[in-house]
Amino acid sequence: MYELSNYIGATAPFFILSAIISKKGNLTMARFIYMVAFNLSVTLTASFIGKAGSVEYILMFAMALPFVLFSFRREKLFIAIFSGLSMIFWFLLYFTDFNLFTDTQMDAVQAGKYIYPISIATTILLVTYQLIYFSCINAEFYSKIHNQREVAIEASNAKSRFLSMMSHEIRTPLNAITGLSHILGDSNPREDQKQNIDALNYSGKILLNLLNNVLDFSKMESTKIELDPIPTDIMAAMKQIKKIHEPSCLRKGITFELEIDEELPIVWLDIVRFNQVINNLVTNAIKFTDKGSVTLKIVKQDETDGNVIIRTEIIDSGIGIAEDQQEKIWQAFTQASSSTNRLYGGTGLGLPIVKSIVETMGSTVQVESEMGVGSRFYFNLELKLASNKELDQITQKKVHDLKGKKVLLVEDNQINVMVGKQILEKANLVVDVAYDGLIAVNKVRENNYDALLMDIQMPVMDGYTASREIRKFNSTVPILALSASVFQEVKEKMLESGMNGFIFKPFDPVDLLNKIEEIVDK
Repeated sequence: MYELSNYIGATAPFFILSAIISKKGNLTMARFIYMVAFNLSVTLTASFIGKAGSVEYILMFAMALPFVLFSFRREKLFIAIFSGLSMIFWFLLYFTDFNLFTDTQMDAVQAGKYIYPISIATTILLVTYQLIYFSCINAEFYSKIHNQREVAIEASNAKSRFLSMMSHEIRTPLNAITGLSHILGDSNPREDQKQNIDALNYSGKILLNLLNNVLDFSKMESTKIELDPIPTDIMAAMKQIKKIHEPSCLRKGITFELEIDEELPIVWLDIVRFNQVINNLVTNAIKFTDKGSVTLKIVKQDETDGNVIIRTEIIDSGIGIAEDQQEKIWQAFTQASSSTNRLYGGTGLGLPIVKSIVETMGSTVQVESEMGVGSRFYFNLELKLASNKELDQITQKKVHDLKGKKVLLVEDNQINVMVGKQILEKANLVVDVAYDGLIAVNKVRENNYDALLMDIQMPVMDGYTASREIRKFNSTVPILALSASVFQEVKEKMLESGMNGFIFKPFDPVDLLNKIEEIVDK
């Protein structure tokens, strides 16, 4: 015991040194010295006491101690070294029959009677302390995660509420722009007026595309894109794309080339999403091209039983993209350089959305570009073949039989009321108007309507509350929500309020009439 005291006394200065170094701020070195001294002290004591004292069990505590003292992210090597050191000492004690530092051990009876209980109790206390300490750290860690999660959810909800509000505020006047351009275009305008109407319609579509990009990016952060394929004639769809973008090219003095394979078959395709991809890529190509041309090229690569592979390319002779910037352009809110945004503007969302949509369609967008020469964006799509009969069922112009049907238009925006009435009355509908939800409830009590067109955000009483009130005394009248918000939670709230369906502003007049006919005939 005297000899053991000398050995333990010799290790004591190392513990003191560890405390001094720790106080000076060098924690890694302090912990290093402490771990070596601690392992050595336990092993020395176990060797002198002998197997009967079971002092070596304290090495169980020593094995786990590095996980407490060192950072698992930054100092994994130290954790491995010192956990391994404790195991090595333990095996050395075992294989040398505890004669590692001395051949003379304490009397086995005394060791078992006095040292063994102390050793076991100490081990249990140390391990229990360690478990409690780890539990407290984990509880604190997960509490922080939970709090951070709650903050993140609240921030996300706040963002959704803001986007929903902004969507409503922007889409409401945009609905008037697109509605009026439709009405003017259907009113036999003079030739000199058609160009102005087309420009108005085009500006509305550009603004709507910009708004959809922001909202789509927000939705893509939390949910997957859902595709809605329909029988599509790609040639006809791309001719419309050319019609939309060619005026921009003419204004810049560049040409817009359309190279569509005449052998392209009818396919099942989400044409809305496909158009969104093409519009974003073509808009970018036109924006960054000051001379030369922009080419939209779609060719058939291969056709097998029931499927066809088509390649889509958008080629321009614009400013090009530096090779080291070609990965960066797919990141949200970024552009190839800071000067690009100053010179050309844009949100930096177009290409990330293109990437997400094309990947959802089962492909990847590739880019080839050279500074000062131009860029080429391309991707392949494997699509199912559709028949001409299936296409005819989709594209056949529907004749609406709504004469004599009476609808209540619930809308607080005067311009939208004017536009809506003209569209509905042109389809021979009898239109009554309510400027808020409370007036709508009272009108439904007093009159019979074939359908209600219910705006969501209104003064006095909103559309949700009005629908719930109406459902208390009338469960049959169809209610179609007119909403400027496109978020899923809004859709769910509409259905919970007793509405039968919804159409989003700005709406296509044909879609609106189709929806009215659908709910009226049920």
